[in-house]
Amino acid sequence: MHRRTTSTLLALGAGAALVWACAVNPVTGKSELSLVSESQEIDIGRQNAQSVAQSIGYYEDPAVQTYVTDVGRKMAVASERPQLPWEFHVVNDAAVNAFALPGGFIFVTRGLMTSITNEAELATVVGHEIGHVTNRHSVQQISRAQIAQIGLGVGSILNSTVAELGGVFGQGLGVLFLKYGRDAENEADLAGFRYALNQGYDVRQMINMFETIQAVSQLGGGGRVPQWLSTHPDPGDRITTTQARLDTLHKDLSNAMIRRDEYLQRINGMVYGEDPRQGFFRERAFLHPDLRFQLQFPDGWKTQNKADAVVGASPNQDAVIQLQLAGKVPPADAARRFLSQEGVQAGQGTTQPINGLPAVASYFTAQSQQGQVEGLVTFVSYGGNTYGILAYTGAGGLHTYDQAFRGTAGSFRELRDPAALNVKPARLELVKVDQAMTVAEFHRRYPSTVRIEEVALINGVDGPDATLTPGTAYKRVVGGMGNP
Repeated sequence: MHRRTTSTLLALGAGAALVWACAVNPVTGKSELSLVSESQEIDIGRQNAQSVAQSIGYYEDPAVQTYVTDVGRKMAVASERPQLPWEFHVVNDAAVNAFALPGGFIFVTRGLMTSITNEAELATVVGHEIGHVTNRHSVQQISRAQIAQIGLGVGSILNSTVAELGGVFGQGLGVLFLKYGRDAENEADLAGFRYALNQGYDVRQMINMFETIQAVSQLGGGGRVPQWLSTHPDPGDRITTTQARLDTLHKDLSNAMIRRDEYLQRINGMVYGEDPRQGFFRERAFLHPDLRFQLQFPDGWKTQNKADAVVGASPNQDAVIQLQLAGKVPPADAARRFLSQEGVQAGQGTTQPINGLPAVASYFTAQSQQGQVEGLVTFVSYGGNTYGILAYTGAGGLHTYDQAFRGTAGSFRELRDPAALNVKPARLELVKVDQAMTVAEFHRRYPSTVRIEEVALINGVDGPDATLTPGTAYKRVVGGMGNP
């Protein structure tokens, strides 16, 4: 959960009148049905990009942001749609992913940045996302009314009946991710290959990038946004297809740009993996060092720390508790706003403080598309922010979960544990090896706080027995929770 106040993600096309029209795809030259003008496309992308900034947040390193912008912009302005207001950002998330919003707003995660090994790989990833925009893939999906949205809120762990109420809370839960089919992915791969090649990059590195992403998926990863393979369905032959393009490429790549050293210097010291400063779980307690609060979830509940909410689901998946920032308004105003929403009926309320903090709580019922739900909503003021704790279940379930709901809401308090307040994230550190050695030897001599398989993966080599080249810099991971 980030310190930024969340904002509601606008539905695609909200507030804009869609007009039936035929358009020419700027990449393929084919005519296609389009319900979205270019200005509307940009509008949709810009509004959702603002929500990405607020709900996930950017990685706070201007040099890294400028670097990725420079790599992306030179490809974008040479693409078929140079007139778009292209923006490139690194978002502060551990997942290995990249995504594009309509109109030219491109995002890569720091998880992706720490997993790949050179600028050429980065260029093919960013070029792939540019390709989704230039091919108007999101516009095609909007026009066909086939938007696929992977929520970053309660929907990922709860059944739809209970999760559907999430919107009643009045805050946006999630980031827009468009899941494309085989044809769109192939078109984006081809575009990324071509854009990177035209800028002088060694496009053979695209295969390395795909292999790294596959390996990340096999090892499993963290993060609040989905992993790459969740939002970029793998057709199964992308590496083979890329190799076929290389085999028919009549161009000498011996002097093409890879820029490994330059890239590694840019990411040296970057936060690696989950950042506990954004909140972490210690058993059933959620602790947030930067915001200095803690909250206890019921025993046995499945919990997740999302970009804009902390959520817990009951073992039977029939109840949810979620914590979100509700702004800087007084608790009474926040409660009034929630309870005045259409379809929400207020029940018994209280203004009793919670652990000395101003608070307002009220039972409620609400009508969802699948039926009635009931629960307890609590707003607590602390540290200049008001936090909302929304707990709900299906009709008739409140008597089962009332004690759990009240217990979690009543556990909100100031975080005072020095160890939790001073927790630090893990970071990448570069080591230049002075002699040939295996990854296993490297791991013994320069220990990392992650598994040896992960060390091999982030260095782009094939396992612990792979040999590292003398005079070359390699990544290790140092520090993190419970480590110096």
